[in-house]
Amino acid sequence: MTKQPRIIISSLDAERLDNLLETLPDVAFPGKSALEAELDRAEIVAPQDIPSTVVTMNSTVRFAVESSEKTFCLTLVYPNETEGKADRISILAPVGSALLGLSVGDAIEWPKPGGGILHVQIEEIVYQPERGGDYSR
Repeated sequence: MTKQPRIIISSLDAERLDNLLETLPDVAFPGKSALEAELDRAEIVAPQDIPSTVVTMNSTVRFAVESSEKTFCLTLVYPNETEGKADRISILAPVGSALLGLSVGDAIEWPKPGGGILHVQIEEIVYQPERGGDYSR
């Protein structure tokens, strides 16, 4: 079994995600139990104590595709903030749930649109609200 990476989540993100999960029926979100399990195993810290290298809600993350020199950026958002924007990923998407709380240098598997898997590594947190002093977003 692969060891799961350590994840750190702000108390604000944890509270908001718990509230979101309470409103979702299980059938509307098949990955609900996976996100709940991630929240349960996370180290919860005050927003001002989040390391600047950790993916939080509303963080913009640059990824490197391990099999090539390609990179891409996405912002992790709440479901009502995606609105068809290609540069955003919902926390309710399986990859979104997997990203929360990871750190620069961590790698994950990313499903390709046509099938298959990409191995991507978190290269940089381009923007993190907590790093900018925004603890209320």
